[in-house]
Amino acid sequence: MKPTRHILIVLLLVINFPLSAQKTKAFKAGEWLKFRIHYGFLNASYATLQLKNERLDSIPVYHVIGKGKTTGFASIFFKVDDTFESYFDKWTGRPYKFIRDTYEGGYTKDIEIEFDYNEDIALLRDNKNNKEFNIPVHGKIQDLLSAAYYLRDKYSFDDFEEGKDVTMDMLFDDDGVYQFKLKYLGKEILRTKFGKVECLKFRPYVQSGRIFKEQESLTLWVSNDLNKIPIRIKADLAVGSLKADLDGFNGLKNQFKIIMD
Repeated sequence: MKPTRHILIVLLLVINFPLSAQKTKAFKAGEWLKFRIHYGFLNASYATLQLKNERLDSIPVYHVIGKGKTTGFASIFFKVDDTFESYFDKWTGRPYKFIRDTYEGGYTKDIEIEFDYNEDIALLRDNKNNKEFNIPVHGKIQDLLSAAYYLRDKYSFDDFEEGKDVTMDMLFDDDGVYQFKLKYLGKEILRTKFGKVECLKFRPYVQSGRIFKEQESLTLWVSNDLNKIPIRIKADLAVGSLKADLDGFNGLKNQFKIIMD
């Protein structure tokens, strides 16, 4: 059951990454999303994302909190309890602070990252090992969560063609900055618990080997409406397969479109 330790990271790497040219904002404070995640035949866990209005050092920010936990039978084999948080600018979308608190089958990580755009550095504090160090960054860097909301709201879909890639630099761990790449595959209609939903289909590229079978092991479907929320994620892992479906939502900025038969 070890692959379940990556459930929330997989979800957050691709969640909300579809792009849209729109004058209407894609989200608002109060948005809440819940995902039901299956590993093989097991209902392995649930993950949630909650968006709030807050102030950080007197700056108005969005504060997003992502949580993931194994449940039921799956938690007997491998317990996961992950929390990810990001504070990002309400207008530019740039992250100011990122937090990761992870428990994954005995493996733990407790880090905080603060971004300083005057000095072009990110101060990473490793609370578990009582260490801290600076990582060089630039003004367009994103963390794991802020990137999702930035691309939902800012990126123009008009120039994004089928088969075309989009890339972005991210920092969310002590491994440093890496480039995330996503390919648009076209449109598809999915049957969901809410009804039939027209989706945009994407292929996020991942590193093959220990976790994923190959670079193209992930597929993402998102609603083709002004919200651009994830509807389904599938992953072919080195051992088994993983599937995440939207299971609940609240506080959406725009109408969630269902295709009526």
